[in-house]
Amino acid sequence: MALFDPFTQRSITLRNRIVVSPMCQYSSEDGFPNPWHHVHLGSRAVGGAGLVFTEATAVLEEGRITPGDAGIWNDALAEAWAPIAAFIESQGAVPGMQLAHAGRKASSAVPWAGGAQLRATEGGWQTVAPSPIPLVADQDPPAALDDDGLRAVVIGFRDAAVRALGAGFRVAEIHAAHGYLLHQFLSPLSNERADHYGGSLENRARLLLETVETVRAVWPEELPLWVRISASDWAEGGWDIDESVELARLLGPLGVDLVDVSSGGLVRHQQIVPGPGYQVPYAERIRREAGIATGAVGLITEPSQADEIIASGQADVVLLARELLRDPYFPRRAAKELGVELTGPVQYGRAW
Repeated sequence: MALFDPFTQRSITLRNRIVVSPMCQYSSEDGFPNPWHHVHLGSRAVGGAGLVFTEATAVLEEGRITPGDAGIWNDALAEAWAPIAAFIESQGAVPGMQLAHAGRKASSAVPWAGGAQLRATEGGWQTVAPSPIPLVADQDPPAALDDDGLRAVVIGFRDAAVRALGAGFRVAEIHAAHGYLLHQFLSPLSNERADHYGGSLENRARLLLETVETVRAVWPEELPLWVRISASDWAEGGWDIDESVELARLLGPLGVDLVDVSSGGLVRHQQIVPGPGYQVPYAERIRREAGIATGAVGLITEPSQADEIIASGQADVVLLARELLRDPYFPRRAAKELGVELTGPVQYGRAW
Protein backbone atom coordinates (compact mmCIF):
# COMPACT_ATOMS: atom_id res chain seq x y z
CA MET A 1 0.00 0.00 0.00
CA ALA A 2 1.26 3.49 -0.86
CA LEU A 3 0.84 4.81 2.68
CA PHE A 4 3.36 2.25 3.91
CA ASP A 5 5.91 2.70 1.16
CA PRO A 6 9.22 4.01 2.50
CA PHE A 7 10.05 7.64 1.69
CA THR A 8 13.64 8.71 1.18
CA GLN A 9 15.03 12.23 1.16
CA ARG A 10 18.78 12.74 1.14
CA SER A 11 20.18 10.17 3.63
CA ILE A 12 16.96 9.74 5.61
CA THR A 13 14.35 7.06 4.90
CA LEU A 14 10.97 7.14 6.63
CA ARG A 15 9.48 3.69 7.17
CA ASN A 16 6.12 4.96 5.93
CA ARG A 17 4.39 8.16 4.80
CA ILE A 18 2.70 8.95 8.14
CA VAL A 19 4.13 11.99 9.92
CA VAL A 20 3.24 13.24 13.39
CA SER A 21 2.41 16.89 12.79
CA PRO A 22 3.81 19.45 15.24
CA MET A 23 1.25 19.86 18.03
CA CYS A 24 1.81 22.42 20.77
CA GLN A 25 1.36 20.97 24.26
CA TYR A 26 1.72 24.23 26.24
CA SER A 27 3.22 22.16 29.04
CA SER A 28 6.79 23.42 29.37
CA GLU A 29 8.34 25.54 32.08
CA ASP A 30 11.01 28.02 30.95
CA GLY A 31 11.03 26.27 27.58
CA PHE A 32 12.09 22.85 28.86
CA PRO A 33 10.50 19.64 27.59
CA ASN A 34 9.61 17.24 30.39
CA PRO A 35 8.18 13.72 30.92
CA TRP A 36 4.91 14.78 29.29
CA HIS A 37 6.74 15.52 26.02
CA HIS A 38 8.73 12.30 26.27
CA VAL A 39 5.57 10.22 26.63
CA HIS A 40 3.55 12.24 24.10
CA LEU A 41 6.16 12.03 21.34
CA GLY A 42 7.53 8.63 22.32
CA SER A 43 4.14 6.95 22.26
CA ARG A 44 3.59 8.07 18.69
CA ALA A 45 6.96 6.65 17.68
CA VAL A 46 5.95 3.36 19.32
CA GLY A 47 2.64 3.73 17.49
CA GLY A 48 4.38 3.31 14.16
CA ALA A 49 4.67 6.77 12.57
CA GLY A 50 7.52 7.31 10.12
CA LEU A 51 8.52 10.79 11.35
CA VAL A 52 7.72 12.42 14.67
CA PHE A 53 7.90 16.21 14.90
CA THR A 54 8.19 18.16 18.10
CA GLU A 55 5.74 20.95 18.72
CA ALA A 56 6.54 24.42 17.36
CA THR A 57 9.80 24.95 19.25
CA ALA A 58 10.73 28.55 19.91
CA VAL A 59 14.07 29.71 18.53
CA LEU A 60 14.05 32.77 20.82
CA GLU A 61 12.49 33.13 24.25
CA GLU A 62 10.29 36.00 23.06
CA GLY A 63 9.18 33.84 20.13
CA ARG A 64 7.05 31.56 22.32
CA ILE A 65 3.31 31.61 21.75
CA THR A 66 2.70 31.13 25.47
CA PRO A 67 4.81 30.83 28.64
CA GLY A 68 4.11 27.08 28.36
CA ASP A 69 5.80 26.67 24.99
CA ALA A 70 8.88 24.52 24.48
CA GLY A 71 12.05 26.10 23.13
CA ILE A 72 15.58 25.54 21.98
CA TRP A 73 17.11 28.99 22.42
CA ASN A 74 19.97 27.78 24.61
CA ASP A 75 22.17 24.73 25.07
CA ALA A 76 20.45 23.55 28.26
CA LEU A 77 17.17 23.25 26.36
CA ALA A 78 18.89 21.27 23.61
CA GLU A 79 20.28 18.85 26.20
CA ALA A 80 16.78 18.31 27.55
CA TRP A 81 15.52 17.40 24.08
CA ALA A 82 18.30 14.85 23.40
CA PRO A 83 16.82 11.83 25.26
CA ILE A 84 13.46 12.40 23.58
CA ALA A 85 15.05 12.40 20.13
CA ALA A 86 17.04 9.28 21.02
CA PHE A 87 13.92 7.42 22.17
CA ILE A 88 11.99 8.33 19.01
CA GLU A 89 14.85 6.99 16.92
CA SER A 90 15.14 3.84 19.04
CA GLN A 91 11.56 2.98 18.06
CA GLY A 92 12.26 3.15 14.34
CA ALA A 93 10.87 6.63 13.69
CA VAL A 94 12.83 9.65 12.54
CA PRO A 95 12.95 12.54 15.06
CA GLY A 96 12.15 15.96 13.60
CA MET A 97 12.03 19.42 15.13
CA GLN A 98 9.88 22.31 13.99
CA LEU A 99 11.60 25.66 14.56
CA ALA A 100 9.29 28.59 15.17
CA HIS A 101 8.82 32.22 16.19
CA ALA A 102 5.31 33.39 17.06
CA GLY A 103 5.74 37.09 16.22
CA ARG A 104 2.60 39.04 17.11
CA LYS A 105 0.86 35.87 18.32
CA ALA A 106 3.38 35.53 21.16
CA SER A 107 2.81 36.47 24.81
CA SER A 108 -0.54 34.68 24.99
CA ALA A 109 -2.14 32.65 27.74
CA VAL A 110 -2.32 28.89 27.22
CA PRO A 111 -5.51 27.84 25.40
CA TRP A 112 -7.23 26.33 28.44
CA ALA A 113 -6.73 29.68 30.24
CA GLY A 114 -8.45 31.55 27.41
CA GLY A 115 -5.53 32.25 25.08
CA ALA A 116 -5.76 36.05 25.44
CA GLN A 117 -2.74 38.31 25.12
CA LEU A 118 -0.76 38.58 28.35
CA ARG A 119 0.22 42.07 29.42
CA ALA A 120 3.52 42.69 31.22
CA THR A 121 1.74 42.63 34.59
CA GLU A 122 0.44 39.16 33.74
CA GLY A 123 3.82 37.68 32.81
CA GLY A 124 3.71 38.78 29.17
CA TRP A 125 6.33 40.45 27.01
CA GLN A 126 6.67 42.78 24.03
CA THR A 127 5.76 41.07 20.79
CA VAL A 128 7.33 41.76 17.39
CA ALA A 129 6.06 41.64 13.81
CA PRO A 130 6.73 43.10 10.36
CA SER A 131 4.35 45.99 11.12
CA PRO A 132 2.71 47.32 14.33
CA ILE A 133 -0.64 45.66 13.54
CA PRO A 134 -2.14 43.65 16.43
CA LEU A 135 -3.91 40.38 15.79
CA VAL A 136 -7.08 41.85 17.30
CA ALA A 137 -7.89 45.50 17.85
CA ASP A 138 -7.82 45.55 21.66
CA GLN A 139 -4.34 44.02 21.93
CA ASP A 140 -1.13 45.95 22.53
CA PRO A 141 0.48 46.37 19.09
CA PRO A 142 3.64 44.48 18.24
CA ALA A 143 6.89 46.33 17.64
CA ALA A 144 7.97 46.46 13.99
CA LEU A 145 11.28 44.66 13.63
CA ASP A 146 14.23 46.86 12.68
CA ASP A 147 17.38 45.62 10.91
CA ASP A 148 18.96 44.43 14.15
CA GLY A 149 15.77 42.62 15.12
CA LEU A 150 15.52 40.93 11.74
CA ARG A 151 19.13 39.80 12.00
CA ALA A 152 18.48 38.41 15.47
CA VAL A 153 15.55 36.35 14.16
CA VAL A 154 17.62 34.80 11.37
CA ILE A 155 20.48 34.06 13.76
CA GLY A 156 17.98 32.59 16.21
CA PHE A 157 16.76 30.11 13.61
CA ARG A 158 20.35 29.28 12.63
CA ASP A 159 21.51 28.64 16.19
CA ALA A 160 18.38 26.65 16.97
CA ALA A 161 19.04 24.39 13.97
CA VAL A 162 22.59 23.74 15.19
CA ARG A 163 21.25 22.85 18.63
CA ALA A 164 18.53 20.60 17.17
CA LEU A 165 21.17 18.72 15.19
CA GLY A 166 23.30 18.28 18.29
CA ALA A 167 20.28 16.99 20.20
CA GLY A 168 19.79 14.22 17.64
CA PHE A 169 17.04 15.52 15.37
CA ARG A 170 17.35 14.47 11.74
CA VAL A 171 14.70 16.57 9.97
CA ALA A 172 14.30 20.30 10.58
CA GLU A 173 11.17 22.21 9.64
CA ILE A 174 10.95 26.00 9.50
CA HIS A 175 7.49 27.19 10.57
CA ALA A 176 6.19 29.85 8.17
CA ALA A 177 2.47 29.13 8.61
CA HIS A 178 -0.52 29.69 10.89
CA GLY A 179 -0.02 33.40 11.39
CA TYR A 180 3.36 33.18 13.09
CA LEU A 181 6.24 35.53 12.37
CA LEU A 182 7.48 34.32 8.99
CA HIS A 183 3.90 34.01 7.74
CA GLN A 184 3.23 37.53 9.01
CA PHE A 185 5.95 38.78 6.67
CA LEU A 186 4.50 36.84 3.73
CA SER A 187 0.97 38.18 3.98
CA PRO A 188 0.01 41.72 2.90
CA LEU A 189 -2.64 41.65 5.63
CA SER A 190 0.05 41.78 8.32
CA ASN A 191 2.99 43.27 6.39
CA GLU A 192 2.68 46.96 5.48
CA ARG A 193 6.41 47.69 5.35
CA ALA A 194 7.80 50.12 2.81
CA ASP A 195 11.37 48.75 2.90
CA HIS A 196 12.86 45.72 1.14
CA TYR A 197 10.90 43.37 3.44
CA GLY A 198 7.51 44.65 2.28
CA GLY A 199 5.49 45.28 -0.85
CA SER A 200 6.25 42.78 -3.61
CA LEU A 201 6.12 39.02 -3.17
CA GLU A 202 9.91 38.92 -3.46
CA ASN A 203 10.25 41.42 -0.62
CA ARG A 204 7.62 39.83 1.63
CA ALA A 205 9.32 36.45 1.17
CA ARG A 206 12.79 37.87 1.86
CA LEU A 207 12.95 37.07 5.59
CA LEU A 208 11.82 33.48 5.04
CA LEU A 209 14.28 33.00 2.19
CA GLU A 210 17.13 34.47 4.25
CA THR A 211 16.19 32.18 7.11
CA VAL A 212 16.13 29.14 4.83
CA GLU A 213 19.53 29.99 3.33
CA THR A 214 21.07 30.54 6.74
CA VAL A 215 19.64 27.34 8.22
CA ARG A 216 20.55 25.26 5.16
CA ALA A 217 24.14 26.50 5.50
CA VAL A 218 24.45 24.88 8.95
CA TRP A 219 22.01 21.97 8.48
CA PRO A 220 23.99 19.03 7.05
CA GLU A 221 23.71 18.39 3.33
CA GLU A 222 22.69 14.80 4.01
CA LEU A 223 19.65 15.76 6.12
CA PRO A 224 16.26 17.04 4.89
CA LEU A 225 14.97 20.56 5.49
CA TRP A 226 11.22 21.21 5.32
CA VAL A 227 9.17 24.40 5.41
CA ARG A 228 5.57 24.63 6.61
CA ILE A 229 3.41 27.27 4.94
CA SER A 230 -0.20 28.38 5.01
CA ALA A 231 -1.21 28.12 1.36
CA SER A 232 -4.05 30.61 1.83
CA ASP A 233 -5.12 33.16 4.44
CA TRP A 234 -8.76 32.42 3.58
CA ALA A 235 -9.29 36.19 3.64
CA GLU A 236 -9.72 38.81 0.93
CA GLY A 237 -6.47 40.56 0.03
CA GLY A 238 -4.36 38.01 1.86
CA TRP A 239 -1.73 35.43 0.95
CA ASP A 240 -3.07 32.91 -1.56
CA ILE A 241 -2.32 29.68 -3.37
CA ASP A 242 -0.86 31.43 -6.44
CA GLU A 243 1.75 33.12 -4.25
CA SER A 244 2.34 29.84 -2.44
CA VAL A 245 3.24 28.14 -5.72
CA GLU A 246 5.66 30.98 -6.52
CA LEU A 247 7.20 30.74 -3.06
CA ALA A 248 7.66 26.97 -3.40
CA ARG A 249 9.51 27.55 -6.67
CA LEU A 250 11.93 29.76 -4.76
CA LEU A 251 12.37 27.36 -1.85
CA GLY A 252 13.45 24.31 -3.84
CA PRO A 253 16.68 25.80 -5.23
CA LEU A 254 17.65 26.92 -1.72
CA GLY A 255 17.73 23.32 -0.53
CA VAL A 256 14.23 22.85 0.86
CA ASP A 257 13.19 19.23 0.37
CA LEU A 258 9.48 19.37 1.16
CA VAL A 259 6.75 21.98 1.62
CA ASP A 260 4.36 21.08 4.42
CA VAL A 261 1.13 22.64 3.18
CA SER A 262 -1.43 23.91 5.69
CA SER A 263 -3.56 27.07 5.56
CA GLY A 264 -5.07 29.87 7.62
CA GLY A 265 -4.19 31.19 11.05
CA LEU A 266 -3.22 34.76 10.17
CA VAL A 267 -6.40 36.74 10.88
CA ARG A 268 -9.50 36.23 12.96
CA HIS A 269 -11.85 37.11 10.09
CA GLN A 270 -10.66 34.18 7.95
CA GLN A 271 -13.47 32.26 6.24
CA ILE A 272 -12.34 28.64 6.23
CA VAL A 273 -14.60 26.02 4.67
CA PRO A 274 -13.44 22.78 6.31
CA GLY A 275 -14.17 19.24 5.27
CA PRO A 276 -12.34 15.92 4.94
CA GLY A 277 -8.99 16.57 3.26
CA TYR A 278 -9.94 20.19 2.55
CA GLN A 279 -6.31 21.35 2.33
CA VAL A 280 -5.04 18.47 0.21
CA PRO A 281 -5.68 20.27 -3.14
CA TYR A 282 -3.20 22.95 -2.06
CA ALA A 283 -0.49 20.33 -1.53
CA GLU A 284 -1.36 18.69 -4.85
CA ARG A 285 -1.12 21.94 -6.82
CA ILE A 286 2.19 22.99 -5.24
CA ARG A 287 3.65 19.54 -5.87
CA ARG A 288 2.53 19.60 -9.49
CA GLU A 289 3.37 23.19 -10.42
CA ALA A 290 6.45 23.86 -8.30
CA GLY A 291 8.05 20.44 -8.74
CA ILE A 292 8.74 19.94 -5.05
CA ALA A 293 7.67 17.25 -2.59
CA THR A 294 4.73 18.18 -0.40
CA GLY A 295 2.99 17.09 2.78
CA ALA A 296 -0.80 17.14 3.08
CA VAL A 297 -2.70 18.01 6.26
CA GLY A 298 -6.24 18.77 7.39
CA LEU A 299 -9.03 16.41 8.48
CA ILE A 300 -7.21 13.31 7.30
CA THR A 301 -8.75 10.70 9.57
CA GLU A 302 -9.23 7.41 7.70
CA PRO A 303 -6.53 4.96 6.55
CA SER A 304 -8.04 4.59 3.07
CA GLN A 305 -8.22 8.38 2.71
CA ALA A 306 -4.55 8.78 3.69
CA ASP A 307 -3.50 5.96 1.37
CA GLU A 308 -5.37 7.48 -1.58
CA ILE A 309 -3.66 10.86 -1.09
CA ILE A 310 -0.28 9.16 -1.51
CA ALA A 311 -1.31 6.68 -4.19
CA SER A 312 -2.87 9.37 -6.38
CA GLY A 313 0.18 11.63 -6.18
CA GLN A 314 -1.54 14.45 -4.34
CA ALA A 315 1.25 14.56 -1.76
CA ASP A 316 4.33 12.62 -0.69
CA VAL A 317 3.46 12.33 3.01
CA VAL A 318 0.45 12.96 5.21
CA LEU A 319 0.82 14.85 8.48
CA LEU A 320 -1.73 13.94 11.13
CA ALA A 321 -2.48 15.93 14.26
CA ARG A 322 -5.87 15.52 15.95
CA GLU A 323 -6.29 11.96 14.71
CA LEU A 324 -3.00 11.05 16.38
CA LEU A 325 -4.11 12.77 19.57
CA ARG A 326 -7.17 10.54 19.54
CA ASP A 327 -5.21 7.45 18.57
CA PRO A 328 -1.40 7.33 18.93
CA TYR A 329 -1.55 3.90 17.28
CA PHE A 330 -3.28 5.09 14.12
CA PRO A 331 -0.43 3.72 11.92
CA ARG A 332 -0.96 0.25 13.36
CA ARG A 333 -4.70 0.46 12.87
CA ALA A 334 -4.14 1.74 9.32
CA ALA A 335 -1.77 -1.12 8.54
CA LYS A 336 -4.31 -3.66 9.69
CA GLU A 337 -7.11 -2.08 7.63
CA LEU A 338 -4.89 -1.85 4.55
CA GLY A 339 -3.55 -5.39 4.87
CA VAL A 340 0.02 -4.44 5.74
CA GLU A 341 2.06 -6.34 8.29
CA LEU A 342 3.70 -4.00 10.79
CA THR A 343 6.25 -5.08 13.36
CA GLY A 344 6.37 -3.44 16.76
CA PRO A 345 8.42 -3.23 19.93
CA VAL A 346 9.47 -6.64 21.24
CA GLN A 347 7.86 -5.73 24.55
CA TYR A 348 4.49 -5.73 22.76
CA GLY A 349 5.16 -8.82 20.66
CA ARG A 350 2.43 -10.92 22.29
CA ALA A 351 -0.12 -8.45 20.89
CA TRP A 352 0.84 -9.02 17.27
